[in-house]
Amino acid sequence: MIVEEHWWNGDATTRGRRDVYIRRSGEQWEVLAQIGGAQGRSTVQECPSRSAAVILASAWRGSSSSWRELVR
Repeated sequence: MIVEEHWWNGDATTRGRRDVYIRRSGEQWEVLAQIGGAQGRSTVQECPSRSAAVILASAWRGSSSSWRELVR
């Protein structure tokens, strides 16, 4: 999987950290939502297209302005 976009909520603590990723493999798209950093819990939702993945990632981030996009 290739990470296309990655956001985090700006909270560096293990308990408070949240990450949302848009990933792809060929034509397969998915959104990964992670709680508690790399060792925390996560859920993955497959999406039929990039636009669907963008909509889902936005919904999982919610309306908080604390989210930051991380650039690779």
